[in-house]
Amino acid sequence: MTAHSTDPAAEAAASAPTDAEALLAALDPEQREVASSFGSPICVLAGAGTGKTRAITHRIAYGVATGQLNPRHVLAVTFTAKAAAEMRSRLRDLGVPAVQARTFHSAALRQLRHFWPRVVGGAMPDLLPNKFAGVGEACQRLHLSVDRAALRDIVAEVEWSRVSMLTPESYPEAAQQTRRPGVAGFDARSISRILTQYEEVKKERGVIDFEDVLLHLVGFLTERADVAREVRGQYKHFVVDEYQDVSALQHALLRLWLGTSDDLCVVGDAAQTIYTFAGARASYLLDFRKEFKRARTIRLERNYRSTPEIVRLANTVLDGAQGRTRDSRLTLISQRETGPPPPSNPSQTTPPRPTASPSASTPWSRRAGPHRTSRSCSAPTASPRPSSRR
Repeated sequence: MTAHSTDPAAEAAASAPTDAEALLAALDPEQREVASSFGSPICVLAGAGTGKTRAITHRIAYGVATGQLNPRHVLAVTFTAKAAAEMRSRLRDLGVPAVQARTFHSAALRQLRHFWPRVVGGAMPDLLPNKFAGVGEACQRLHLSVDRAALRDIVAEVEWSRVSMLTPESYPEAAQQTRRPGVAGFDARSISRILTQYEEVKKERGVIDFEDVLLHLVGFLTERADVAREVRGQYKHFVVDEYQDVSALQHALLRLWLGTSDDLCVVGDAAQTIYTFAGARASYLLDFRKEFKRARTIRLERNYRSTPEIVRLANTVLDGAQGRTRDSRLTLISQRETGPPPPSNPSQTTPPRPTASPSASTPWSRRAGPHRTSRSCSAPTASPRPSSRR
């Protein structure tokens, strides 16, 4: 966490690709706008298959190549360990391996371990690998009989309450305001008692969970000016992917990382919000320009992954969006050649093998675009927050 005192421009040039303009030449016009826009907060609304990871990694590489970014002062944040690894791989290929790409939890854990001895003293407590045992013990102490399915639902509710920054005392009112139904047959007061006992279990065991990592770091940054000053000296430019899935706790941490700065680029699509059940709030994406007054919005709508027939069907589905998601919806435009019509029953059809990803030298108008595994839209079947999101 030690801040670097070397000249940012010189350090950036030493790590930069040799031809900054070649980075932009590999992009389509809207991606190029993302990559070359600096000086104000940027909100990138990116539909599925539009090359958003390509755009933001080229943005970082171009910023380094032109001396606008110091690679050691950039923090790129995403939601899964797999996505973070993919981003690091692409950044290495673009000549900027010094840039950190991490999940929220990974970035926060690294900082918490660094500051814990200074702020609290001693080593940071061990991490609880999952909540099932701890929440299960809390239920036992309250003489509540729960099976595994009920325990899973209670664990999910515990996580929702914590990423929503609720205490056991504030949970019942918040549950009523958000019209959350009873969980596994237990009312809000019972869940509040479970939350209280769960905190006691962790305290007695001397452990913390993954939400505690973020909560403790939020506390450190709020209460210790020296900690906040050191973090903000280290990280000066932030990129956040999948911004539609940010929770209240993650948003609070991001704002503390930023301080008074607004050097931020976020990427997301409200239509792809899939973690609402776990506390995600697409409102942070939808209200970005209200929160950051100088912000610009750039829309990525050229779809490189699917044929026109598939894209037309996808747009038809998106036409059914309601509320604010409809107001911000993107209209995808396929960049691929015409293909067969979509089957009436897609589950009976084997999908075609994707074509090879294009090279940087391939003109954007002829690229099939970067292929990647689509984000799953189904809820996890084991732990409500799989470890890959850390």
